[in-house]
Amino acid sequence: MQAVIMAGGFGTRLRPITCTVPKPMAPMANKPMLCHIINLLKQYKFDDLTMMLYYQPEIITDYFGDGKKFGVNIKYLRPESDLGTAGSVKFAEKNLTDTFIVISGDVLTDFDLSKAVEYHKSKKAVATMVLTRVNNPLQFGVVITDKDGKVERFLEKPSWGEVFSDTINTGIYVLEPEVFNYIPQDKPFDFSKDLYPFLLKENKPLYGYIAEGYWKDIGNHDEYRLAHYDILDGKVNIGLTCENVNVGDKEICAGKNAVIGKNVELDSQVILGDNVVIEDGARISRSVIGSNVKIGAGADVLGVIIWDNAVIGTEARLREDVIGNSTEIGDRAVVQVGSIIADECKIGADAIIRTNLRIWPHKVVEAGAILSSSLVWGERWNKALFNAYGITGLGNIEVTPEFAAKIGSAYGAFVGEGAYILTSRDDHRATRMIKRGIISGLLSAGVKVGDLRSSPIPVVRYEIGNEGEAGGIHIRQSPYDPRLVDIKFFNSKGGDISINNEKAIEQLFFREDFKRANMDDVGEITVPPRAVEYYKTGYLNTIKRDKIQKSEKKIVIDYAYSSASMIFPAILGELEVDVVALNAFVNSSKITKSQEEFNNSLSRLSDIVMTLKSDVGFLIDTGAEKLFLVDEKGKIIPDDQSMLIMAYLMMKTHKDKNAVIAVPINTSSVIDDLASKFGVKIKRTAMGPRNIMNASADKEVIFVGDNQGGFIFPEFQNAFDAMYAIGKVIEMISEEEDLSLSKVRGEIPSFGVEHKSVPCSWDKKGQVMRKAIEDSKGKKTELVDGVKLYFSNGWVLLVPDPDEAFFHIWAESKDKSTAAGFIEIYSEKIKEWQE
Repeated sequence: MQAVIMAGGFGTRLRPITCTVPKPMAPMANKPMLCHIINLLKQYKFDDLTMMLYYQPEIITDYFGDGKKFGVNIKYLRPESDLGTAGSVKFAEKNLTDTFIVISGDVLTDFDLSKAVEYHKSKKAVATMVLTRVNNPLQFGVVITDKDGKVERFLEKPSWGEVFSDTINTGIYVLEPEVFNYIPQDKPFDFSKDLYPFLLKENKPLYGYIAEGYWKDIGNHDEYRLAHYDILDGKVNIGLTCENVNVGDKEICAGKNAVIGKNVELDSQVILGDNVVIEDGARISRSVIGSNVKIGAGADVLGVIIWDNAVIGTEARLREDVIGNSTEIGDRAVVQVGSIIADECKIGADAIIRTNLRIWPHKVVEAGAILSSSLVWGERWNKALFNAYGITGLGNIEVTPEFAAKIGSAYGAFVGEGAYILTSRDDHRATRMIKRGIISGLLSAGVKVGDLRSSPIPVVRYEIGNEGEAGGIHIRQSPYDPRLVDIKFFNSKGGDISINNEKAIEQLFFREDFKRANMDDVGEITVPPRAVEYYKTGYLNTIKRDKIQKSEKKIVIDYAYSSASMIFPAILGELEVDVVALNAFVNSSKITKSQEEFNNSLSRLSDIVMTLKSDVGFLIDTGAEKLFLVDEKGKIIPDDQSMLIMAYLMMKTHKDKNAVIAVPINTSSVIDDLASKFGVKIKRTAMGPRNIMNASADKEVIFVGDNQGGFIFPEFQNAFDAMYAIGKVIEMISEEEDLSLSKVRGEIPSFGVEHKSVPCSWDKKGQVMRKAIEDSKGKKTELVDGVKLYFSNGWVLLVPDPDEAFFHIWAESKDKSTAAGFIEIYSEKIKEWQE
């Protein structure tokens, strides 16, 4: 039978141990990962193999040759460019004349592949995805099948809100040659992004087979170690070829010519390669030792993967590490938990390598040195790089100048030499420091930088694209925690960059071998002279300035010490609005507010609005993205009600009957009742800021809100903008005589969306989502973000938190007690589904 092995991966996330070998050739229990895949294929009668190569192909071809000594026939192909997964297999079309299997060369599995083929043929499928269940499905394609096994829904690398199952695509496929009819020639084309969505759309027989057995994607250093531990624990059957040898009362798996000294302590969870020498008194537990390795007397090795030809010194101590080929660890040296030391390094006697460091090949650590940062590149980042707000970390602890320069280099490598990027910040001293570090990294990649210095975020977004900018970066102190710094990335249109772009930047960041510009091609820094002018002109040309000028409205604005106070007064002056301004100057110590300070600010604003008999009061956040409202009676309007008020005003004042208003999936059903009166359509989106902003790009959309003070008016720009929202409020309440926020508030039916957070461990979130989907069978559901279930008397929404170990439950009903009942029922279900 025929099979295609995908063996072209760079192994970026496994660097530095894959700096000198392609990822499929990294040893797994002393054999290349690819060797285990070939043995598995041979076991199930797949002996006609085509191997797709790209990175360092000669290492693979030299090792396997024509495959005869491994009992198979191997043909090699190397496309000239990256054609994607399906495009690469299309490149091998001439070799594939019957049902064939596609498998990655860098996974560890013992699936019975013959059963997958039998299943595929019994369903007369054109393509069958081999599936399994995992605790954390975020890094994989999530799949739902019907009772017959036909794929109903598929989503590649979802966010937590999009995780609708813990059943994932393993990257193993059984295919018919018919699939080549749907794959273009010599063009990038992926199975998961392109082919399978097309087959679903065309209702072709695409099936999913849930396999029994072990499967692990060796995606990072932790997974690499854990896969070894699973082998030692007997969780996966890979057919170890070593012999069982008794050492004391323990039986271990050892290669040829092992020499074991006196009083050596070994537990049964140890694998030794050929010609291993272990000197007297050494202690080795739960470890895999490569061939020709020498371990000195009294050494203590626990949970370590040691590659061939390494030397571990006398009384050295190693804990849960990976040690590369021909690396020497000196006498009494200590390598603490989770460190990765690549090939041909020398760690001197008595040196200490701190926890979770990475040391690139050929590095030297002197005797007695204490290494607390990676060689030669920067420190390890201990979390996913991006979150909903960009990159967030502790200022000058996690987000340091060194880290910032590395981020700038990665982003510069992503946009490419010669690109033009805008940078900006808030007014905190720390963000100025971080911005300068990022600029240094960008310049080193040959990127031109336009520095807007301290600027409101909406002004930065509006400027991007006016002068050929490829994107932008804004650095701010987090509005939610004064210890944190946020780094926000914008695309060439001023919106947030896509998840795919985030992953590409993250990959470059962790690869740590950025392309640098030549000395004469280093980037330059400019100061864009017309950014504020562009914003002001665009604002005044879009808003109905005559309507506002004639209205003679009186307003109160709390600028919250933001940089908007340096720009917006001039715009309001042009509109001839009577303004009382509070906190209208920049103060870097007031950027972040506690909840108590925020509430106090709103209370003061309310008092002033009533005292001065103003028409409306506004509180701007420090980034000038969010806006909070107080009506003319001093009523502080909750965020979810503010959004309904804004939406209702747009419905009343907008004349296009085909208009669409976009709102998050957890918005009250009251908005549907309001929209029906005006013939406006409601579009529900996922709740993440990126999803909400993306919704504004549809040309029918006239307004987007986020239930948290964020308002988007696409007529001006597709981004949150508190300054433009203020102008729109004044404009809209000026459309009718005696129209006010309190009057609009009175026209909106009362509502109550209940909310509760339920603890849920990370490794159970996918399982909970799968069981929620199963529980929803037969009910009306919506899978925009999480699982939303509709009942005759209300709805319930279940969404996993993307950053914390919680599930969120929202519920609404005309009867508040019914909504509370929904909350309690599904709280209990989420607890049960974790068992």
